Amino acid sequence: MAENNKEGLFSKSNIKLITNPFNDDNPVTVQVLGICSALAVTVQMKNAFVMALSVTAVVAFGNVIVSLLRNLIPSRIRIIVQLVVAAALVILVDQVLKAYAYDISKQLSVFVGLIITNCILMGRFEAFALGNKPWPSFLDGLGNGLGYGIILLVVAFFRELFGSGKLFGIEIFGNSVEKTGLYATGYVNNGFMLLAPMALVMVGIVIWVQRGINKKLIEKK
Repeated sequence: MAENNKEGLFSKSNIKLITNPFNDDNPVTVQVLGICSALAVTVQMKNAFVMALSVTAVVAFGNVIVSLLRNLIPSRIRIIVQLVVAAALVILVDQVLKAYAYDISKQLSVFVGLIITNCILMGRFEAFALGNKPWPSFLDGLGNGLGYGIILLVVAFFRELFGSGKLFGIEIFGNSVEKTGLYATGYVNNGFMLLAPMALVMVGIVIWVQRGINKKLIEKK
């Protein structure tokens, strides 16, 4: 997208940078990026929420930094510069999590560090931030991060609810040990929901539902 000096901060095109990744151009279900973390961190809503915030922060602020440097980066080393920017932001996010959410940081462990290899991150740097000003780049990163986060939370919602009977660690169906609530009727948690293959199935179901609702996403034959 070419730079436009006449656009306001919240022009229609800028708003679309945030809203398009929610549906029409979702990075996970349409662009099929960031699938690995969607499989790995969606067993619990809490982990999915923290991962979504982390990726959103790294993509949004990384886009801004790359955009600010876009006219200074020699083409032959642009990927190296992007990796350095991504690595610095990921390290910062990791240290913040260790300082303020240590238990979650331990659970996410290596997956936070692997944000640097997330296709969404490098894709937005290369496809958008290098060709646009900081503000649109920030909105683009914010939109793609939130679009990614929505899918993580949807998948985690069903996996944690039916796999553990909880949401954000809070008992929803009752106590499975003392057989209270829904468990008193004979309900049993579905352990398969906690396995990685079910995450892939859930992402597939989300894609199927999305394409059923949004006819624009159906590929023309």
